[in-house]
Amino acid sequence: MRSYDYIILGAGASGLMLAYRLALDPYFDDKTVLIIDKVKDKGNDRTWCYWENGKGEWDNILTKVWPNIIFGSNTHLKTFDITPYQYKMIRSENFYNSLWKTINEKPNFTFVEDDVKSFKDEDDNVLVKTEHADYVGKKLFNSIPDPDIYYSQNKYPVIQQHFVGWFVKTKTDIFDDNTATFMDFTIPQKGNTRFMYVLPLDKKTALIEYTLFSKDFLEISEYEEAIKTYLKDKGIEDYEIVEKEKGAIPMTSFKFAKLNSKNILNIGTAGGWTKASTGYSFNNTTKKTKSLIRFLKSERDLSKFYKASKFELYDLIFLDVLANYNEKGSAIFSSMFKKVNVKTILKFLDEETSIPEDLKIILSVPPRRFMQSLLKRTF
Repeated sequence: MRSYDYIILGAGASGLMLAYRLALDPYFDDKTVLIIDKVKDKGNDRTWCYWENGKGEWDNILTKVWPNIIFGSNTHLKTFDITPYQYKMIRSENFYNSLWKTINEKPNFTFVEDDVKSFKDEDDNVLVKTEHADYVGKKLFNSIPDPDIYYSQNKYPVIQQHFVGWFVKTKTDIFDDNTATFMDFTIPQKGNTRFMYVLPLDKKTALIEYTLFSKDFLEISEYEEAIKTYLKDKGIEDYEIVEKEKGAIPMTSFKFAKLNSKNILNIGTAGGWTKASTGYSFNNTTKKTKSLIRFLKSERDLSKFYKASKFELYDLIFLDVLANYNEKGSAIFSSMFKKVNVKTILKFLDEETSIPEDLKIILSVPPRRFMQSLLKRTF
């Protein structure tokens, strides 16, 4: 068995971004890096969106940028100019190709296409077993989630952000391609938190996504019927479906850091890098991988990488309410967007707000259920 300095399991957003940062930094030129994934060429298997203040690291591979967003519900409908923020989209194929181009040029990097079966910290090394071979590494970064770990406990709620999206193309100019629909709750809620997400790529093309924050999945036909109905209600009937996507993102405050050890660090969704209350992960992954590179230059114990944050409590309380009163999502988000400056909301969701700014968010939502959750978690 060949030994490596670093082994990265999974070449999705977090695993590939970490490998890319290792490849860019000359400090790691003498380190051997092994990346293992079942598939290297993943194509457009994901669409990532995030907001950012001004120019950013990934601007050269963006698919689209919007200066405005719409929030809509039966009680509050408004278009927001989010300047100096911009809402940004990356199709995963552009992301993968760009990062692999840099990684492939580094002779100290190896990729193996295989299925990971297990990994184990053995004090001085980590042993990885795949379907076809065994590997040894000094440090391991795992981005392959194991849902059984958080579904087998009941201390922390687990709900899903699940969705089906259609890329549709119309024959005439229909869409305002300067404005993204961030959340449209005007659709039937049916006892859940349900909204439409509309991302126009140009005046004739848009991604229409039916999204739920709830525990249970639907039949594919139910998502698609909701999209059809939404398009019809908007007067859009003459269109072509050019591409489809679907997905599910776990939303939980489970303490993923307890799974880490001296030589193993869970990253991405497997490490709790997904924002528990929203399902957004790309911008957080960008920040975390930068921090991890700095950490690796001075620390050897990977269990020390995790740092507690006040936002973990906020997310936990929100998920408690959403899990137990799933039909309240529309009212909660509507109250927040009605009472708080949208830029403060975006800053809060990026976990960059001060205590006074946090209080603006906290005081904007209906208090009863949140206070019940806070008291329960505190005492």
